[in-house]
Formats: sequence, structure tokens, C-alpha cells
Amino acid sequence: MLICTLNEAQTIRWVLERIPPWVDEILIVNGHSTDGTIEVAKTACPLVRVLLQPGKGKGDALRYGFSHATGDIIVTIDADGQNDPAELRSMIDPILSEGFDLVKGSRFKLGIPREMPWHRVLGNWFLATTASLLYGVRFTDVCSGFNAFPRTTLGRIRYETMGPHDYELVLYFRAIRAGLRIREVGNIDRGRIAGESKMPSWHTGWNNLKIIFRERV
Repeated sequence: MLICTLNEAQTIRWVLERIPPWVDEILIVNGHSTDGTIEVAKTACPLVRVLLQPGKGKGDALRYGFSHATGDIIVTIDADGQNDPAELRSMIDPILSEGFDLVKGSRFKLGIPREMPWHRVLGNWFLATTASLLYGVRFTDVCSGFNAFPRTTLGRIRYETMGPHDYELVLYFRAIRAGLRIREVGNIDRGRIAGESKMPSWHTGWNNLKIIFRERV
């Protein structure tokens, strides 16, 4: 399991303590946290492996984590607690039983999250609709941080060229273009359990829209 962190001392313990005991690798890529995130993580889970991110941005953190992951299946999840690691089985079952190349989480497949502001609901609908039209798919969410895929998938999607401010949705579009099998699985979105978002939602949404068009062309 791969978790990217940046000042998540208030939430990382909850996430780590809910990871199923059968997970054999927990990898944290820490992005220059100053609030004691690493210390809290090591106390909550002594077996966690912490890497210090060399650059900045989530894309940089993901790329660095992918290059150090050793498990047969890699699962990414956000450190803010909006997704529950206890749902991990539903994410990896399509890979183990049906051979899917990528399983992407969706916060909207099970309905609209009650804790999500209306402008974010509309923004995510617009992004998912735009992506579905451009790529010929039926996605309900393209911004989820909860995803799973065999490590062999990385060799087919050019993850090394992810930009520093890219997000997991780059993996979706490159997997589509590579002809890989993708399954969307619904997750319960609980919203950030503590603290505040690292950047305004409009900034994230604009960046994601640019990624959608950039990867298409």
C-alpha cells in the first residue's frame, strides 16, 4: 500500500490502524512534513517504510513511491481518511479473480457523498463527463486517490514521465490508451477526517482538466 503524506499527523494514524493485517508492504512517501507525520506513522505502525520525497507535488511523490514498491499489487490511498483501508479487499478482488490491470475507486458510484460540498460534486461530475466523452469510457469519478493495480501495469503506462503536479488520473488515461482492462469500484467517501485540504478545490480541478486534455492529445 502506497500513501503520500504532507502534514497529515492528525489523520495518518487512523489510516494506518485500519489497514488489514494481511498487507505485507506499507510505503509512505513523505513530502517535507513539519508536523510530526513521520513520528506518528512509525508509532502507529512500526513496520511502515518511510521514504523522503526528493521533489515536490503529488505526481513526484507517486512516481518515487512506484519506483520503490516491491509488492505484486500496488494500492494507493490518500492520507486524509476520506477512504477506508478496510475496503481494500473490494479493490484487489477484481485483479486476483478476473485479471483486471487497474481498479479505480469511485466516490460517486454508490451515490453522492453526503459530506462533499455541492461545488465539488458538480466539478467532479464535469471532469468525469469530459473524460468519459474524450476517452470513450463510462467513469463516474476521475479524482479518487484509492486505486489498485498489479506492479506489472506500471511498465505499460510510462509512469516515469508523470509531472510533479500530476495525480492518479494520469494512470487511468494511460491505461486506456494502452488498452488495459479497467474496473471502477465504488467506495464510501467520508470526507477529510481532520485538518484542511492542501490546496483550493478550484486549483485542483483546473489542473485535472488540463491533464485530461493533455493526456488525450
